[in-house]
Amino acid sequence: MKLLVADDHPLIREAFRHLLAELAPGASVLEAGDCESIRRLATEHPDIDLVLLDLRLPGPGGLATLDALRKENPAIPVVVVSAVEDPGVVRTVLAHGAMGFIPKSSSNEVMLNALRLVLSGGRYLPADLLATDGGISPTGPANPEELHLTDRQREVLALMVQGKSNKLICRELGLAEATVKIHVTAILRALRVTSRAQAIVAINQLGLTPDSLLSGVLRS
Repeated sequence: MKLLVADDHPLIREAFRHLLAELAPGASVLEAGDCESIRRLATEHPDIDLVLLDLRLPGPGGLATLDALRKENPAIPVVVVSAVEDPGVVRTVLAHGAMGFIPKSSSNEVMLNALRLVLSGGRYLPADLLATDGGISPTGPANPEELHLTDRQREVLALMVQGKSNKLICRELGLAEATVKIHVTAILRALRVTSRAQAIVAINQLGLTPDSLLSGVLRS
């Protein structure tokens, strides 16, 4: 596994290097301290499995670099790790293609679980942060068993967690868009939320990943 840590503070990069050693022992960890280095390393190493990106970097800035990475290296997932804990910033980086947002104040355990989710194909949203901005209902399901989703709904939800639009879900599952919308509505109702973003937060809180959502489907 090959990972890229982009932060202008050497001590932060060193801390992430230790964290990533726990995530993936033996992984190759590349480091970048500015925007230009990130793009150069991404070009030189197209097999990078994950980029951890700070928004405050010398050069054009983290958001512009995120846009460039999504355009030039769309296969490489990017997770923003930032000290800026603002729901608006979270929404912005997700809209620009990030696969997750992790506050730097998060515990190592939270960071590791978030990175595992992204590496498994999901998106990570900070539940506590988004809960202050219209987050999930406090009366949501307490555990995965309470969801009572059909196999098809689990398939749709797994793709939702990966950030797929209704049209992409239609293509992957061979369903009509109206059918997908019905499934999405049922999923939101089961999670007791009103939006996709809230659904992803709820799934994160339940400890579910795309793989775990599909495990029961694959066994049947």
